[in-house]
Amino acid sequence: MTASFLWLAAVTGALSLLTPCVFPMIPITVAFFNGNAERSTGHALRHALLFAAGIIVTFTAIGLGLAVIVGAAGLSRFASNPVVNVAIGLAFVAFAASLLGLYDIPLPFGNRLVNSVDASVRERSGNAAGSALAGFAFTLASFTCTAPFVGPLLVAAARGDWVRPFAGMAVFSVVFATPFFMLALVPRWTTSLPRVGGWMRDVKVVVGLFELAAAVKFFSNADLVWRTGLISRRTSLLVWVTMSAIAVLYLIRAALRGSRSRTIGRSLSWLSVAAAGAVTIWLASGLNGKSVGELEAFLPPPTDVATSASMPASRIALQWIVNDHRRALREAGSANRLVFIDFTGYTCTNCRWMEANMFSRADVSTEMSKFVLSRLYTDGEGPVYDAQQKFQEDRFGTVALPLYAIVDGSGNTVRTFSGLTRNPAEFIAFLSAGG
Repeated sequence: MTASFLWLAAVTGALSLLTPCVFPMIPITVAFFNGNAERSTGHALRHALLFAAGIIVTFTAIGLGLAVIVGAAGLSRFASNPVVNVAIGLAFVAFAASLLGLYDIPLPFGNRLVNSVDASVRERSGNAAGSALAGFAFTLASFTCTAPFVGPLLVAAARGDWVRPFAGMAVFSVVFATPFFMLALVPRWTTSLPRVGGWMRDVKVVVGLFELAAAVKFFSNADLVWRTGLISRRTSLLVWVTMSAIAVLYLIRAALRGSRSRTIGRSLSWLSVAAAGAVTIWLASGLNGKSVGELEAFLPPPTDVATSASMPASRIALQWIVNDHRRALREAGSANRLVFIDFTGYTCTNCRWMEANMFSRADVSTEMSKFVLSRLYTDGEGPVYDAQQKFQEDRFGTVALPLYAIVDGSGNTVRTFSGLTRNPAEFIAFLSAGG
């Protein structure tokens, strides 16, 4: 379990709060818990916790259920399936179109579900079951808009064992439920909530542009598995820069439109413009091969030309034997060297991060150059990739990516290193101990 994965879960939970299906559910929540306004603090706390638990349990059950049904290997194959990735990308585009005002996404089963749920929870507003049911119903009513966030999170979770979908959905739902827990805990605060207006429209547009940019990640996943070469790192960055620049122009327009508003609101508007402008400039710097840090994990790997152009002079170019482990063992045996195995995936974000931010370091690449380097993709289509995933699972007991193993020329394991690390000294120690 990596901090970056849990951070992704928390961010997606926060972004889900801005979707068009969630904000309209606030009045129902407010109306339900207004009945607790005059009751004791203990009563309010108990029912707020039950309401939040209803949301958390419902979301978490989705991730746990899928993990138990199909298993870690099944989730991994599902995550890397190019058709699934294209479908998720199209869902992001459709969701973005709704946020940009092209059409409205209806609540599940229409307003009848919301109305019937509202009536049901009102009848039970004084008991514990009513509060838990309210959380469950809230989740169902908002799921149309949260699904585009939940789906990619489950895809990211599929990089490891079944605990990851459970933990990811738990973090997602806790972040998602926290604001409503606070509203339920102190109902009087609800009277100070900002009403839907121009600010909400601006948020929806910016999030819609973000969704369009995010869709490229899933289209590029499919492109990498199919190996069509249509979506390069530069192409992805160009889309991101374009979406970010459009957001800047829109926010400038919004700031000018609200120039007569209160000083605080006006300052926040221009602060948003400055932040979006800084992001645009930062992303644009990556078009010339410069690293964009954490975001490299969500970009296709650079081409050999781009890598050579941006490679530090002190870094050693690494020579990989790709998807041919037997050849790597033969070379290691004849040269009396060890083999460094990189179990990786075309759609693995943590793998991309390690390649861009760890393997690119001069001190790390120097150590890695001492090995015969074997890179094995486990998430492609075809028997070769299935066999390599089975080899990883049978030999090392996991399908989690990335996994790094050092073996001798006979294939005997010397040492393994699982997952992502941001500590170069830790990874160099692993390489040195393996040598």
